[in-house]
Amino acid sequence: MSRTVARVIVDGLADLGVGHVFGVVGDALNPLTDAIRTTEGIEWTGFRHEEAAAFAAGARAQLSGELGVCMGTVGPGSVHLLNGLYDAAKSGAPVLAICGQVPLSEVGGDYFQEVDNDLLFRDVAVYRATVTSPAQMPRLLESAVRAAVTRRGVAVLTVPGDLGDQKVEDDRPPRFALPRPAVTRPDDPALAEAAEAFAAGSRVTLLVGRGARDSREEVLRTAELLSAPMVLTLKGKEGFEEDNPYEVGQTGLIGNPAAAHALDTCDTLLLLGTDFPYRDWYPSDCRIVQIDVREEHLGRRVPVDVGLAGDVGATLRALLPLLTPIGSRSHLDEARERFLQWQEGQADLADPTHDKRLLGRVRALFDNRDEEIRPEALAAAVDRHAADDAIFTSDTGMATVWLSRFVSMRGSRRLIGSYNLGSMANAMPQAIGAQLWAPDRQVVAFCGDGGLSMLLGDLLTIRSERLPVKLVVFDNRRLGMVKLEQEQAGLPEFGTVLDNPDFAAVAEALGLTGIRVTEPGELDEAVRRALAVPGPVLLDVVTNPAEVAVPGKPTVSQGWGFAIAKIKENLPSGSG
Repeated sequence: MSRTVARVIVDGLADLGVGHVFGVVGDALNPLTDAIRTTEGIEWTGFRHEEAAAFAAGARAQLSGELGVCMGTVGPGSVHLLNGLYDAAKSGAPVLAICGQVPLSEVGGDYFQEVDNDLLFRDVAVYRATVTSPAQMPRLLESAVRAAVTRRGVAVLTVPGDLGDQKVEDDRPPRFALPRPAVTRPDDPALAEAAEAFAAGSRVTLLVGRGARDSREEVLRTAELLSAPMVLTLKGKEGFEEDNPYEVGQTGLIGNPAAAHALDTCDTLLLLGTDFPYRDWYPSDCRIVQIDVREEHLGRRVPVDVGLAGDVGATLRALLPLLTPIGSRSHLDEARERFLQWQEGQADLADPTHDKRLLGRVRALFDNRDEEIRPEALAAAVDRHAADDAIFTSDTGMATVWLSRFVSMRGSRRLIGSYNLGSMANAMPQAIGAQLWAPDRQVVAFCGDGGLSMLLGDLLTIRSERLPVKLVVFDNRRLGMVKLEQEQAGLPEFGTVLDNPDFAAVAEALGLTGIRVTEPGELDEAVRRALAVPGPVLLDVVTNPAEVAVPGKPTVSQGWGFAIAKIKENLPSGSG
């Protein structure tokens, strides 16, 4: 007996092991969601906003390495997917978006809610197709899935509203034939050229990204042989922070002086599995060797002397025997000493009693006169009490700064965020996707108050799905990163103040456990309790809005701009 287009799609996804489909139901999707309703092994998770559904699908794909699936119905429903799909695309996450369309007979006639999906998703998708005949199934589904998985990106399959229930004559099951990833390394002459580059120097620094995560042993051996400090990208934290005697933290605006120094004083830089985009933070006068499995990444951010296309682990295993050990540890020891000193200062700042001590009282006169909770203390408390296998998500902005500096990726902890797209409002929906992927693991979202309030409605999804997600809200009543950007440019803060509700009370009204903290002395116990309470919890912590995250390499212009901004902010209104 022949199956419908919708049934072929859903059965194919179920056979592929797709456990959850995320989206908002409606019109053109009805045949598909009904097929999900009657299929074992695949579940529908209804969201309040399609953007959140796309973020959740992308999170699941990033964590599992397998296909994530979301759906949006005709017109606006599909448009709402776009931001979450861009995040998946820029994160290299395989996601299939199934989008509704007006009836096939009405396409091209400016019908109610009609949107040209093939045009809409042109920039974000590695594959786009509209089903115009049942005879195209299951071939189009197979092509979409293969494209998403093999090219690590977004595929969009559009299904008009009058095609989902039509019968497919070719009733064979879909065959996806997904290949195992190939492990490649450069040829011997290229490796010899890289070895010569290292032999010409004595101060080597590694910049390690997510692409090296599965090659920890080889990366540590390389750092040992070359006596090299190891700077980590934010996405490189996962897998390289624990028991790493070479690590010196992150670079960039969220980084620290030790990492900046390790980069600025090296004569040879080795980039491992990273596409770190901020060109101003690369050293300007050194040899650069880059290893990346994606050839198009070689030299994309900074000119390289030797580009090696291949898997990081396989390439290092072939390169290590060719390297001449560097006996002097002065470059490494200097960077590590600076890093440990910086960590001590950060730990002091994160101590809830910091503002009660002499130096703390002096600093508080400038940046915390109301003695509010410092966000550093909140992040450090979460790090202390969270499980060693917790999954963390973070909103773009200051929440990510505090996580990067105070949360260590020890044990089997995982970390995702909108670290390539830089979207707001990602942490909470990504936490939903993470919790559905790993129902028995602790999931902790570092939420900015601006980000959380943008997609606040999907707290109801957490409640309806009974997900034990822990939402930690840095409630500084500001768009904090924008505030900092304005002040560093010499502009007074403008348009960043948020008139927030009591988020804990909102959570309680929606059926979640809400905990609100306003006093530093209550912080540690509140964090411990929030992470221990069964079920979903929103921890609303009122933090100091004037806190400044000093970058690893502050410039004179930034300091001068900040001073000017503060003067302007304290002038009477209208003084200009």
